[in-house]
Amino acid sequence: MSRPEITTPESLADESVVELSLRPQRLAEFIGQAKVKDALRIYLDAALARREPLDHTLLFGPPGLGKTTLAELIARELGVNLHTTSGPALEKPGDLVGTLTNLRAGDILFIDEIHRLRPVIDEFLYPAMEDAKIDIRLSEGPKAQTITMPIERFTLIGATTRLGMLTAPLRARFGIELRLNYYDPVEIEEIIHRTATVLGSSIDADGAQELSRRARGTPRVANRLLRRVRDFAEVKAGGHVTKAVAREALAMLDVDEFGLDEMDTRLLRAIIEKFDGGPVGVGTVAAAVGEEADTLEEVYEPFLVQHGFLQRTPRGRMATAQAYRHLGYPPPAAAPGAQPELF
Repeated sequence: MSRPEITTPESLADESVVELSLRPQRLAEFIGQAKVKDALRIYLDAALARREPLDHTLLFGPPGLGKTTLAELIARELGVNLHTTSGPALEKPGDLVGTLTNLRAGDILFIDEIHRLRPVIDEFLYPAMEDAKIDIRLSEGPKAQTITMPIERFTLIGATTRLGMLTAPLRARFGIELRLNYYDPVEIEEIIHRTATVLGSSIDADGAQELSRRARGTPRVANRLLRRVRDFAEVKAGGHVTKAVAREALAMLDVDEFGLDEMDTRLLRAIIEKFDGGPVGVGTVAAAVGEEADTLEEVYEPFLVQHGFLQRTPRGRMATAQAYRHLGYPPPAAAPGAQPELF
């Protein structure tokens, strides 16, 4: 098992790293999420004024919206070390003992995918978060001895795409909860222009707007599409990304005008063609398209639901009338959003 990555304020501020990074280096440079930034700025200023660690913070929302970036920015703003790990990487309490005992006052422990922590890790973290101490078992069995070791007061930042999977006792120990939402097209355009500048790529306003429309409101997707469109432009269009170049490149990538990619289309077609539009369970859909159910729930479904292509019901997933029309099928009367026929 790999040890948690430790990032110091000095390495966070290294100029060579800054030049190569697409991520902002200060909170003020972070594009979008205005409410989150405003609230976080207040919490950070208050913690700095009191010279206390920031309260434990939970960041949640769909993947690719900047949760890891915000954790890095928080550490940089506070001038403390950032220790990074993830829920699946922590198998037993001993995996955290070394990290927690080496934390300096105010340091940040960032746990990505915190909803995937084992229950035994949850229980191990409770006294560390509340009382700045950890209980270490020296042996196993009914006569096992436990010693209590004090640690420095620190900040735990957890990131999750599945807030409902956190246990209630763990969630209750976070003093700050911040939800990240999908970005609007104007914010995505700004991110695309910034990324193009960092990459040394040439893109005009119409090209950025076309990419923004298809980026699913997600900076990670926008940056990925920009890289691939840049490759296409350098080979086929002299290196400059225009609206026409972007459209041609995105068509090659199977990304349509709504931002739906190949997997989105496969998912919707499977529900319509194989299961008569639903309702159908997510596990069954996952088997039909050859993807993990967790991936469908975390990565694909939120966007499809928010944009009216998919509906979650107590009986399962259903394709909406908009999905039928988008894929060229006549919507049945039973499809959500279908208009009744008049005779």
